[in-house]
Amino acid sequence: MELHVKKNASNTSQAHANRARMLISCPDGPGIVAAVSHFLHQHGANIVQSDQYTMDPEGGMFFMRVEFDLPDLQQRLPELEREFAAIATKFSMQWNIFDVNRKKKLAIFVSKEDHCLVELLWQWQAGDLDADIAMVVSNHPDMKEYVESFGIPYHHIPVTPDTKQEAEKRQLEVVGSDIDVIILARYMQIISPFFIEHYRNRIINIHHSFLPAFVGGKPYAQAYERGVKLIGATAHYVTEVLDGGPIIEQDVQRVSHRDDVGELKRIGRTIERVVLARAVKWHIEDRILVHENKTVVFNG
Repeated sequence: MELHVKKNASNTSQAHANRARMLISCPDGPGIVAAVSHFLHQHGANIVQSDQYTMDPEGGMFFMRVEFDLPDLQQRLPELEREFAAIATKFSMQWNIFDVNRKKKLAIFVSKEDHCLVELLWQWQAGDLDADIAMVVSNHPDMKEYVESFGIPYHHIPVTPDTKQEAEKRQLEVVGSDIDVIILARYMQIISPFFIEHYRNRIINIHHSFLPAFVGGKPYAQAYERGVKLIGATAHYVTEVLDGGPIIEQDVQRVSHRDDVGELKRIGRTIERVVLARAVKWHIEDRILVHENKTVVFNG
């Protein structure tokens, strides 16, 4: 069996040993940016990137992402969080501070289609996905050997209509509480509200996105019969509403009458793998803020 060794293409742990990211959402009002900047300055932090967005200057929501360097970050982070709480209370903030040096742990769920899984593994191996893939969970055994060749644990947990509840309990046991995000890389099972509640806004799904939309079986055949001119894909957080969660990323590609069903599928798979990889990358880089059923994505 061929062993795929992960390349150490990322120097995050060395270059950003004292870097943190802060995500903030709160009602808009004067003085928010000044208060955050002044607080970080007082504590000796150097802001290296700052992004802001307001939904409505008069009574809307305000969103902010700040990257900063702070000497001895890991030792000082608890104190920083404790003292920032006063500012957060003043502005009614929802907020988090993330240590960039702590790589997020990913669990990938997959069924039989492997294109999205392969893309994530390639990017991870190249160091372009700066995270730890802790495991792959599947309701089929098909990709066990391939995944384990990367040194990644593979958990085969069969799912049938009669065993779905027990299977989800087993999945929760395997995933545990230290996984930061679950990625549904063409995992062809509906996730129950019981499961979603454990990982709210931490489950990312990918699905085809046609204009117009086609529901039910064989969507590419339906699209071909209708002569669609655009096909695409949507990555979103999973909620109790099927394929109705906050959208993270989308993309489309123009097609024509010359493209048969097989070509539509090929193009669709390419879009799916790219869109999902972008969404995962933005999540692990703390670029996404969720408000109600929408996202604010600071991606550039």
